[in-house]
Amino acid sequence: MSTSTVTTTAPADRPADEKPAPRPSRRRGESGLLARLTTHGVLTVASLIALFPVAWLVFLSLGPDKDDYLRPGGIWGKMTLDNYTFVLQNTNFFDWLKSSLIVSLGTTFIGVLVAATTGYAVSRMRFPGYRKFMWVLLLTQMFPVAVLMVPMYQILSDLQLVDSYLGLILVYCSTAVPYCAWLMKGYFDTIPFEIDEAGRVDGLTPFGTFARLILPLAKPGLAVAAFYSFITAFGEVAFATTFMLDDEKYTLAVGLQSFVSEHDAQRNLMAATAVLIAIPVSAFFYLVQKNLVTGLTAGGTKG
Repeated sequence: MSTSTVTTTAPADRPADEKPAPRPSRRRGESGLLARLTTHGVLTVASLIALFPVAWLVFLSLGPDKDDYLRPGGIWGKMTLDNYTFVLQNTNFFDWLKSSLIVSLGTTFIGVLVAATTGYAVSRMRFPGYRKFMWVLLLTQMFPVAVLMVPMYQILSDLQLVDSYLGLILVYCSTAVPYCAWLMKGYFDTIPFEIDEAGRVDGLTPFGTFARLILPLAKPGLAVAAFYSFITAFGEVAFATTFMLDDEKYTLAVGLQSFVSEHDAQRNLMAATAVLIAIPVSAFFYLVQKNLVTGLTAGGTKG
């Protein structure tokens, strides 16, 4: 009786030093595919919500009739740029634009200058009452426009600054400077004090240290203060309506009201004017937006 032996080939043994291939691991801070898709989806929806009012305003400005906002679907078949042509050729738009730029840029220059020097002084110097001084600046923001209107008008009237650009600039500075001073004070606190000491060692005066060393490092704070001052003056209505009496000195925000009467409102022209008003603000934001990111002081004390 014969027996047959079946030989099976066993798999080759792995070397003892060979390790299994590691599974791909997610890096720290790296999100998964689902999380990334969710984040992008939320951001896309938020962007569409933010852009919708602007797109809707532009769309209404292309309607030729003042009542097209009631039937927006009918605008598609009759889009025109006649509203923009009428605003640019038959209104005082360019006078309004000139007044707005004079007042806004003047407020920005004076407001940022005063706020920067005030914030630096409070941040670096310890004089009697400096804390109370900052709280007084903050307290001025609590008064509503209606309360300030009469005393400000009386002051400007005594100084013969009613219906003048300088008077309106000073009024806007009284609103912009307190906030910007707090903003700049907080930003100057983040700049190392060793930079001031280094400037004094090099023979710079306190003002020289401020102008040559501190201000270049404070560009992000200055940009935010400038943008806030510009927006405050560019879009304000109440003070400009009260203190500017000449039609040619109206700002854009006040001129926009000329399209609204007691019994009628030319909403198509208002929409076109609003789109034109947004152009200077967008241009100013584009100029300062690269300095709106903080962190330029990183490494300022190396060396």
